[in-house]
Amino acid sequence: MFQTIEKLILCWKLKNPWTNVYGLARSIIAFSSMVTLISNRPELLFKPSSASIKFPICETGFSAFCFAQNNYFYLNIIRWIFIFLLILVVSGWRPRFTGVLHWYVTYSMQASMVVIDGGEQAASVIAFLLIPITLTDNRKWHWDASENHFSPGIYSKIIAYISFFFIRLQVAIIYFHSTIAKLKNKEWIDGTAVYYYSREKTVGFNSFFDYITHSIIASPLVVIPTWGTLLVQIVIFCSLFAPKKYWRTIFIIAISMHEIFALMLGLISFSMIMTGVLILYLIPIDSVFCKLLAKNKTKKTKKLEEAVS
Repeated sequence: MFQTIEKLILCWKLKNPWTNVYGLARSIIAFSSMVTLISNRPELLFKPSSASIKFPICETGFSAFCFAQNNYFYLNIIRWIFIFLLILVVSGWRPRFTGVLHWYVTYSMQASMVVIDGGEQAASVIAFLLIPITLTDNRKWHWDASENHFSPGIYSKIIAYISFFFIRLQVAIIYFHSTIAKLKNKEWIDGTAVYYYSREKTVGFNSFFDYITHSIIASPLVVIPTWGTLLVQIVIFCSLFAPKKYWRTIFIIAISMHEIFALMLGLISFSMIMTGVLILYLIPIDSVFCKLLAKNKTKKTKKLEEAVS
């Protein structure tokens, strides 16, 4: 079986999945987590809740924050250690070493923090699915778009491509589940959900956006942003089966939707994480964002390509 897969990969002209595309996605996801930890004191991130007076709740799981339960001084120390680790991930240094660390940081955050907006769960899952890719990435920097300093084996490529497939599948499931969950709510079906979100005290529109959108949100036209959100999410899900030529257009639409969420609802960290997730989902993994970073291929690679052409 592996020999057959090896021949298929050779026929694909040895496309390299370890590009700055996946590197940029890692950096954006890690940057969002880093900003969350930097901009919030432990007293805001960890606090007693209706479930328990202990903080964080550590009845299950292995979060690093549980080593400092009910102690803000040590929670703050762990927070700054995590910030340092996330800086390494954002910089792109040694993805083989920082991949597992990145996942553990995101896992600890989503398992322990009381104030989260959903992005932390997505970051934790995607960072976990990226582990096989990072472990097979022996570059010094994940920004390196050249194969001159990186000659991965066939089996490493098999592992990377399988991992990317499951990442895309997971992202499609996230948007499909989000759509189905909304359709269980009558406000989404009758088109008025955005009106109620705009009035919600914790994530509602601020006075500026409320002023410029009130004439639409308070009118029957509110069905446009409400049903439009459902439509975009369904399109994102369906892009799992769409030809690559449509990916860029869907990517622009999806990013625009999340940026609107960031501006109007204040879901900044969530939107940043989903931007990184969508890069992995809708940008071909063998492409390079800036071709100026790409160097000439090695003679060995050229000979292999000529042999299979």
